[in-house]
Amino acid sequence: MAGEELVREGHGFGRALNLQPGAQALAAERPPAKFMLRDKSLIPLSHQHQRALALCVRIDRAQPIPAADLEIWQTEIEQNFDQEIKIHFSAEERVLFPAAREFPELIPLAEDLIADHAALREFFSRAQMRRMSSETLLAFAQRLSRHIRKEERQLFERLQQLMSPEKLLALGMQLEAALKDAAQSCILSNEAARLRQRP
Repeated sequence: MAGEELVREGHGFGRALNLQPGAQALAAERPPAKFMLRDKSLIPLSHQHQRALALCVRIDRAQPIPAADLEIWQTEIEQNFDQEIKIHFSAEERVLFPAAREFPELIPLAEDLIADHAALREFFSRAQMRRMSSETLLAFAQRLSRHIRKEERQLFERLQQLMSPEKLLALGMQLEAALKDAAQSCILSNEAARLRQRP
């Protein structure tokens, strides 16, 4: 698991984003690779990837997680999904993956990433139902970190090579709108759920 690919704006990933020491250590596990500077249209998604990766690092470092701590971890995972990751997935599925499918070489990768989303949603559902074990938590962290790595190293890099600056700019605007729309829908959904729970 490594983080150096997430955002490169002329600095190391950990320094550029003030990554927690544990995640910086993971970022240093691999030798430096040649990656393009992340286009500004994709940086909001990369920032969210960084936060998700930090959670993965913490889960990995906490192993073996005692049974008494499982409730706390599952609550945090559920909150992360409700507050950000659900919105992130929606924006990618509505905007990013359709853009990738315009290039035949990226269709298999886009389909693979969609399958990742489905598998990860199953993990989030298990967290919501408090059905995760210490082993399941570790499997979740490993699956999520692999997914982030695929998006950053393969999808984002190749899109930046294939898309014109104008199309990347348009993609960034669409992603910004999708993130806002999904966030608003999430707020409304959560408020409706709270109203239903009131006596």
